[in-house]
Amino acid sequence: MDVLSLIGRDSPLFAMDIDRHAGVLRELVQGSRFLVIGGAGSIGQAVTRELFKRYPKALHVVDISENNMVELVRDIRSTLGYTPGDFRTFAIDCGSREFEVFMDCEGPYDYVLNLSALKHVRSEKDPYTLMRLINVNILNTVKTLRLAKAAGARKYFCVSTDKAANPVNMMGASKRIMELFLMRESLTQDVSTARFANVAFSDGSLLHGFNQRFAKRQPFSAPNDVKRYFVTPRESGELCIMSCLLGENRNIFFPKLSEKLHLITFAEIAVRYLHRLGFTPVACASEEEARDSVDKLIADKKWPCYFSASDTTGEKDFEEFYTHTEHVDWQRFDAIGVIHSPAIFDDARLGEFAAGVDHLRHKGRWSKEDIVRLFFQVLPEFAHKETGKYLDQRM
Repeated sequence: MDVLSLIGRDSPLFAMDIDRHAGVLRELVQGSRFLVIGGAGSIGQAVTRELFKRYPKALHVVDISENNMVELVRDIRSTLGYTPGDFRTFAIDCGSREFEVFMDCEGPYDYVLNLSALKHVRSEKDPYTLMRLINVNILNTVKTLRLAKAAGARKYFCVSTDKAANPVNMMGASKRIMELFLMRESLTQDVSTARFANVAFSDGSLLHGFNQRFAKRQPFSAPNDVKRYFVTPRESGELCIMSCLLGENRNIFFPKLSEKLHLITFAEIAVRYLHRLGFTPVACASEEEARDSVDKLIADKKWPCYFSASDTTGEKDFEEFYTHTEHVDWQRFDAIGVIHSPAIFDDARLGEFAAGVDHLRHKGRWSKEDIVRLFFQVLPEFAHKETGKYLDQRM
């Protein structure tokens, strides 16, 4: 199914920029060794494909998902085939001792790209997942960057999110704190990152859930008041490699807003999705009504849908890629804005945050409130929105 048309577009975002820099990108990739961390996720797979097809000297992929890694290899072999370079995958945790040994034995790498993340707003529903969010999104970033630096990496890239600009949820705030740690590390290691919109039909996303609901003959559920920007998986990979290979130290890349990139609701996409499959969406007044009407409606080439207003914790009213205090270069690329970030950070606050996390972990017990307080110490302007309702409480 054509993803572009489902999200309301008829052309890719970055084609002109990719074409204009094709020679430079190919030359940089062919002469370099790459490590992709979190390479079996949706963005990681897209990045891996973009690198693979440009024939890198070495391309090693690390991820904790053994099954997704197998599918990544099968997908690449079935479409792109083979390259003369060293392409291998490793099912290990980047926060583990095994990863440290791996870096020592298999490195050095010219470029290290970290795509691992806990990306869901729903991750803040309990204090245990929140602590893992800190570990994955912040602490592992610092650890893997320092390992890359010790091995002489030319550049470290880590993916951020649009939700890091004026964050209202813990996931976005964790990525903003990660960016601040990156600013500190940038004094001794070149780093770049990217903020981008929702990746359409990425693993675990609501749009990917449409595939699952349809396959299982279950109702569709989506907010009808939340508008979001979407990029395709391929576009997410292109933006990452552009930032990694062409970005300067402390640059943050993001897609420019234009007629090619506009807001659309999840409900609109659901309607288009069902129409493409030959079904007429039928709005139901409740989850219960939607569940109860599945068999009757589907038999008549109709599909039950429950569209409602969003009231869950952490939902941002609107999306933005940069703040009014950040300096943006609008001229360098056709469809990409570049934030030039100065190395501004509060070293004492970052140290207190790391120490606070370490204290809670060693204490062996913590609450969500404990973690929220730590976030506010680093981000006093953090506009956290707590409603007491979470996505796991909805269909």
